[in-house]
Amino acid sequence: MAAVSAPWLLPIVFLAIWQWASSSEVVSAQLLPTPTKVLHTLWELTINGTLGYHIGVSLQRALIGFVIGGGIGFLLGVLSGRYLGFYRLFDTSIQMLRNIPHLALVPLVIIWLGIDEGAKIFLVSLGVMFPIYVNTYHGIRSVDPGVVEMAKVYGLRSGSLFRHIILPGALPSIFVGLRYALGVMWLTLIVAETIATDAGVGYLALNAREFMQTDIIILSILLYAAFGKGADVFAKLLERKALRWSTEHRVGH
Repeated sequence: MAAVSAPWLLPIVFLAIWQWASSSEVVSAQLLPTPTKVLHTLWELTINGTLGYHIGVSLQRALIGFVIGGGIGFLLGVLSGRYLGFYRLFDTSIQMLRNIPHLALVPLVIIWLGIDEGAKIFLVSLGVMFPIYVNTYHGIRSVDPGVVEMAKVYGLRSGSLFRHIILPGALPSIFVGLRYALGVMWLTLIVAETIATDAGVGYLALNAREFMQTDIIILSILLYAAFGKGADVFAKLLERKALRWSTEHRVGH
């Protein structure tokens, strides 16, 4: 019971302090509306369909960007991990690109791709790609060479060797990259949705800023936090299922 309730203790205490500070006017309710006011706003926007529409747009951007960037990062990680020639040819260039803050490219991306959906998806893809690449490469290189050689002795070749030996051995590291990339995905989306747009959770916040609707701004921030937590929980469940063969991960989770 304690293990289930402990993670929620600090959020509950925070909400209680927040409610007290706003209700007692220690902090102006106009600057920091009460949690009940934010909850009421959530209910209103849900009932009229506004929230569902904007959440759907944001989730679509995040998912498309993650699939594209994650897919490219995974493929490059596999090729670098499996083929020394590919690693020598491409890794230095990839690492140079990785060390450029991708959010600093926003002005250039706008010039290249404009302000439509392509720019937002590109930024999310770029942010997601590198964590997946680094951890996929590390996972594949960390597989015990002795196990690989033994598998070859037993007749496993190429595709079968990758599916049954290399990929399962690399999965713990790949999942670390996956969870990190999901966090980067939401962070990037927050910035990407500040680019001129007419839909998405970021648009809700920007539009609310113009009219000093702090309840909607706070709601938007909380939605991003909920998205991040939900994505992390999903990744952990997927990791637990994929690594159920590993005693270390069964005990650790």
